[in-house]
Amino acid sequence: MADFRRTLERAFRRRIVVKDTADAVVATGTSAQADEEAYGTQAASSSTAATIAIMLAGIAAFLNLYATQPLLPMLVRIFTASKVAVGMTVSAATIGVALSAPFCGLIAERVGRKRVIVTATLLLTIPTVLASTATSLPMLIFWRFLQGLVMPGIFGVAIAYIAEEWPAANVASAMSLYVSATVLGGFLGRILPGYAATHRIVSSIAPSWRIGFLLIAACDLVFGALIARWLPRDRKSAIAPTRAPGGMLRHLRNPRLVATYVVGFNVLFSLVAIFTYITFHLAAAPYLLTPAQLSSLFVVYLVGLIVTPLAGIGIGRAGSRPVLIVAVIASMIGVSLTLLHSLPMILLGLILCSSGVFVCQSASTSYIQTAAAAGGRSSAAGLYVACYYAGGSVSGVLPGFFWRFGGWTACVILVLAVQAITIAVAAFGWRE
Repeated sequence: MADFRRTLERAFRRRIVVKDTADAVVATGTSAQADEEAYGTQAASSSTAATIAIMLAGIAAFLNLYATQPLLPMLVRIFTASKVAVGMTVSAATIGVALSAPFCGLIAERVGRKRVIVTATLLLTIPTVLASTATSLPMLIFWRFLQGLVMPGIFGVAIAYIAEEWPAANVASAMSLYVSATVLGGFLGRILPGYAATHRIVSSIAPSWRIGFLLIAACDLVFGALIARWLPRDRKSAIAPTRAPGGMLRHLRNPRLVATYVVGFNVLFSLVAIFTYITFHLAAAPYLLTPAQLSSLFVVYLVGLIVTPLAGIGIGRAGSRPVLIVAVIASMIGVSLTLLHSLPMILLGLILCSSGVFVCQSASTSYIQTAAAAGGRSSAAGLYVACYYAGGSVSGVLPGFFWRFGGWTACVILVLAVQAITIAVAAFGWRE
């Protein structure tokens, strides 16, 4: 009888343990969404430090990406090379980005997004410094390629970080702030080398494009340290287990994502083609602009700092598709204005072109978090970045062949055709 009583007591205790465990699981499941939202709100949306950190990430990467654009006419003379050859200093970086972006997304899902962002930002200083030591065009192209391999660890992963860590209601506005930061980074990354090439940064050192690269490397180092301090770590639930390459194939079977990848390719193609080959157009007669003056052209980027956050509001209200279509039309008008012979009208055209492209980028990156499944957004964003910069890689070289046959006018016609395709893809491929 005593044995029977002890058996009943053990069974009862086991039942209590099982019930408590089940209740804990249910409680965890039902509160997961609330905990996730609370974490996201505290760590991201309501944290000024987190917002600044993610914006510094955007600035750091884009300081490097297009650093040689205002230098291209000068590099033609220094290395006695063709326009297509020196254009590879732009394309090499974007090729590196396109190759490594999908892998950076997968790595981020395994080891954590913050860790990848911080490591990539600090690591980027190495090839940037080495680029300043290049004594030949192939050497400069090689270091630029290595820069490109590292960059997706910053901006490709940052897109996914925002999508996963910010509350859904605030993703569009946060993404717009991030894109604004990339605009500022792109502007500064062109101003520093162009200014350093023609002006003394230090009175005892002669002007040189190499000084610009050293300044950019110093910024990368400082920004990396600040990001490490201010950016909140990933939620454990946001770090997915090891994923097979089949995850990428699933993204490619998603027609909404495929359309977004095509849009991304075309968007950067348009921007890089215009701002790479406009330097040759304006360095020639009758304009004869110097490298410093050419780098000053990119002040038009700063308009994007105002337009892009406003676009985030519009995306939140009207959706990504209508905002993108309007932005592409505005960009097409701007591209067409660059055919005029008035420098002020060309500047107005560049403002419309660049601002339209930045709005497109904000719309595309916001749309990814809708089109991609939760838990796979880092790899989806990584694949988007790969396609985006594949477009930048092609546009660094392809317009050069058009230039040979029709000069700047032929380049403009090429860009307008690509932008028309972008409108068609978004109109029929994006479902809100």
